[in-house]
Amino acid sequence: MTVQVTYRDEGVASAAAPVAARLVDGGVPERLAAGDASLWGDGPGDGTGAADRLGWLTLPRGSRELLPELEKLTERIRAQGLTHVVLSGMGGSSLAAEVICNTADVPLTVLDSSDPAQVRRALTDRPEATTLVVSSKSGTTVETLAHLSVYEALFREAGVDPADRIVIVTDPGTPLEQYAIDSGYQLVLARPDVGGRYSALSAFGLVPSALAGADVARLLDEAEEVLPLLAKRDGNPGFDLGVALGATALAGRDKLLLEDQLSQINGLPDWIEQLVAESTGKQGRGILPVVGAEWHGADDELVVAIESDDGDLRVDGPLGAQFLVWEYAVALAGLVLDVDPFDQPDVAEAKRNTAALLAMPALPVGEPVLVDGPVEVYGATGAKDLPGVLSAMLKAIPDDGYMSVMGYLDRLAAFDAPVPENADFEQMTDAWLAADAATLRALLALRTERPVTFGWGPRYLHSTGQFHKGGPRNGVFILITGAVSEDVPVPGEKYSLGTLQLSQALGDLGALLERGRPAVRLHLTDRAAGVAHLLAAAQEA
Repeated sequence: MTVQVTYRDEGVASAAAPVAARLVDGGVPERLAAGDASLWGDGPGDGTGAADRLGWLTLPRGSRELLPELEKLTERIRAQGLTHVVLSGMGGSSLAAEVICNTADVPLTVLDSSDPAQVRRALTDRPEATTLVVSSKSGTTVETLAHLSVYEALFREAGVDPADRIVIVTDPGTPLEQYAIDSGYQLVLARPDVGGRYSALSAFGLVPSALAGADVARLLDEAEEVLPLLAKRDGNPGFDLGVALGATALAGRDKLLLEDQLSQINGLPDWIEQLVAESTGKQGRGILPVVGAEWHGADDELVVAIESDDGDLRVDGPLGAQFLVWEYAVALAGLVLDVDPFDQPDVAEAKRNTAALLAMPALPVGEPVLVDGPVEVYGATGAKDLPGVLSAMLKAIPDDGYMSVMGYLDRLAAFDAPVPENADFEQMTDAWLAADAATLRALLALRTERPVTFGWGPRYLHSTGQFHKGGPRNGVFILITGAVSEDVPVPGEKYSLGTLQLSQALGDLGALLERGRPAVRLHLTDRAAGVAHLLAAAQEA
């Protein structure tokens, strides 16, 4: 089955029709499928524009060259009794593999965080059976390099040669490639003409997924089946989806609500979120993807349903084909919005901000404007308590805007929440929700008709962070940080993971404030108590 795109709302069809006609007259479907980079102009000429980022169009066939190598690599680690695969990667280097493995129901630990507690959890989980996959397109991603150093130390302390346990995925010519060669690590080189968020069917998506046990050949089969349709003017799901996304955004429906409750694909909206936000959110324009949110029928909402009738637009099809069609569609939507979907200037800026802060003798955390129990508030709101802070931020959302909550915490902490002995399902659920900072999104969403999104830091810096700073100036931002009770040093560096995590939060907060975005930082001096206090305050806001 290939992907089917169905317009279920007359407004979508009417907005898409004239745009589709104009693009067809310009031969866009055929030109995009053929990899014509001139569709997006000359580009920056620095390796980040369309001219150097269209290799994803040939991956359904080209990535088959990896299959024999992946089969041998999988056999090798299984022969060593290595059954626990940990993927260290950020943004597009990890999200696709997470979706693939969750959908295939094969275990994969995704380490896309600088949070010390989350990293410690991974380090203590079956270290004797662990293979580490380190994925970084640039070969300089600070989080993944920190993870690599920490795991090297772990293996050496256990008397294990890291070369027996570590697999590196990176582009040719990166510092990480040379380091892998010098260290004797298993090395898989990725296509340099494929950007991170378009890399689902490249080595970045396939290597960790294959090692974890997913059928990656089937993914390529699914994508290859839809590939010929992408050059057609009629019956082209990528074109139909991309025109709808771009045309409705131009018409003011630039909040993309993703619905997948009935889908057998597990977690696709999270991958779509980073693809759409990072590709379109720049030059003051863009499409805001909203995952797991309620919709209100607002004039600026477009509800896209994955295998469900609850939406304005329906997209059906297997995972491999969905990857390729969404990549084509978002590239096309960028063309309609007149933005280059392949660069990410604000993501690069976030990396520079972090590096600058790490070079300081001490982090400039400042003084809180108020303290409410285990929560310190940094940023001017004029409020006298935490419910007042949250209320003020909700009131600051523009009529056409949104709120984004970003948690620089352990995104798996809820699984470690204390549960009463002999608790029933409802009691267990209550305990998990009370420990989950992401619950704050749902509570705040009940108090506004504007979209509220949630992102885990620093993961979001590699995806939606581009939209926050480069997209429309209508966002309101709450960053949550937490005290570190047990830090993790980074071998060979002067900083720890806790310092890295806080540097990333402070760097992003500063960038938001410099652009005039309303933003506050809420610091939890006690993480567990702080989350509970935040959730209680949200119910009073």
